[in-house]
Amino acid sequence: MREAPQPNRFRDSWAGTINAQRAGDEVLLAGWVHRRRDHGGLIFIDLRDRSGLIQLVFHPESAGGAFALAEALRPEHVVTVRGTVERRDAVNVNPNLATGEVEVAVVEAQSLAESETPPFAIDEDTPVDETLRLRYRWLDLRRQGMLDAMLTRTHIVRTMREVLDRRDFLELETPILTRSTPEGARDFLVPSRLTPGTLYALPQSPQLFKQLFMMAGYERYYQIARCFRDEDLRADRQPEFTQLDLEMAFVEEDDVIETMEAVMGAVFEATGFGVPAAPWPRLSYDEAVARFGNDRPDTRFGLEIHDVGALVAGSDFKVFQGVLDSGGVVRALNAGAREMSRSELDGLNEVVQIHGAKAVAPIYVEAGGWAGNLAKFFTPEQIAAVNAELGATDGDLLLFVADQPKTAAASLGALRLHLGERFGLIPEGRHDALWITDFPMFERDESTPARPRWAALHHPFTAPRGDLDDPESVLSRAYDLVLDGVEIGGGSIRIHTPEVQRAVFAHLGLDADEAQERFGFLLEALRFGAPPHGGIAMGIDRIAAIISGRDSIRDVIAFPKTASGADPLTGAPAPVDARQLRELGLQSLTTPPATGA
Repeated sequence: MREAPQPNRFRDSWAGTINAQRAGDEVLLAGWVHRRRDHGGLIFIDLRDRSGLIQLVFHPESAGGAFALAEALRPEHVVTVRGTVERRDAVNVNPNLATGEVEVAVVEAQSLAESETPPFAIDEDTPVDETLRLRYRWLDLRRQGMLDAMLTRTHIVRTMREVLDRRDFLELETPILTRSTPEGARDFLVPSRLTPGTLYALPQSPQLFKQLFMMAGYERYYQIARCFRDEDLRADRQPEFTQLDLEMAFVEEDDVIETMEAVMGAVFEATGFGVPAAPWPRLSYDEAVARFGNDRPDTRFGLEIHDVGALVAGSDFKVFQGVLDSGGVVRALNAGAREMSRSELDGLNEVVQIHGAKAVAPIYVEAGGWAGNLAKFFTPEQIAAVNAELGATDGDLLLFVADQPKTAAASLGALRLHLGERFGLIPEGRHDALWITDFPMFERDESTPARPRWAALHHPFTAPRGDLDDPESVLSRAYDLVLDGVEIGGGSIRIHTPEVQRAVFAHLGLDADEAQERFGFLLEALRFGAPPHGGIAMGIDRIAAIISGRDSIRDVIAFPKTASGADPLTGAPAPVDARQLRELGLQSLTTPPATGA
């Protein structure tokens, strides 16, 4: 804590800041009973507030009525105490506690609130089911690990604001109730009572509004924005989430990237998270996918993927040759000198099959050649060429996948991550940040195989790099920031002319009338002098989770939803009564499932 609390009748000091320099001082403290120990004639209580713990000691001779109160106190009771700071005897010093050199001899105490027995211990040593933690989230938030996560999150946001404020950005709000303009995921919809039959949508991002700020001439905007997406959940997704949203006028990619490197560099420094200083490396989308199997590569370890199709072409191995003849690829990685059992090697097939590949072909390097039955299908020259490409030496395990390019990349990318975790290849304490650039502008929409069409790889407001004549090859002016193999942010230079925006809509299958219906306000704004502009959005939940060392963003969000989108604390989502539905012109067609609070 940076300064003492404003003195009042409850406290004049933070418990966790009391040290030996305060020996002899009288202090007034308030907080929760963390632990109570009765040592015959003495009672010890660990008092907890947001700043930490301090040991209180109650002597029957000097504590007076406070001693009787201490006998009745139990964990999580709320108290205020007055006493004198005393040094502990050397044998009683607790080096694991910031206040471990001192204790407070209590002379007065008052109970402010009692507590029932909590459903779980407020400590870090007791494992607790996540559903129970979420049901009693206010108790879970008392645990030190959760407090640390919330403090880290606060520190991250505060640092972001400080950097952007110094750079003359304006912190501005955008609407929460807006129009549905789907950006990939489903919108959360809110019926309007005043205009029955119409609905608002909760924003998936402030994308269009921040572009309008640029068209208004505000030039530098940011917001700590709440966003909403009705999509299937997993470890790194929530139906509502928080992002740093940023937009700049009269900029190109390098300007936005430099700004975000300044912001995130300050965040990493402030939180003690050891990322090398910016500028950070940049990889094109194609290079990232070719070398690492995906567009969010974890570059903290090797096992890079190599295309060996040209080296094995013409071999007698029909599996490889058949894939190559059909326009596919043969790619491989060198797993190093890894001894793996037959069952472990079979398990690698399960990893790649999730991503569509049929199998992994494992080959061990032996005496400069290959061991096993597959070796006979390849010439010595082919084997030597592949070994040279993969940097293989005797004892190394080579893993091959033959398939169509996307499937081979995704499968080997997943296999690479599996091996990195399986063999502990990520150096402890190492963290890597990098930018991915030169994304394809469009991708095939696989949801309608009968009527194939294009979809925007990022969003339809991203500017193309070059003309749009060939949608299959045109690149976008988009960029993503990746941290330790996780995408933590993404942005782009935006389209700033109505002609290009209409052309992009047309490639996405929106005719002129539909584009006008859904995005007419944007198209109109673009006709009134829109400056070149671009921006980025950074996922604060993901950033906080990585910096805090948490596997799930639920552990860095104060009141998250479960994987099914439910809130065990409040019982949301919940049915509403018929009167509320009638006011909105709605009628329930289904019986909602029973919910428990």
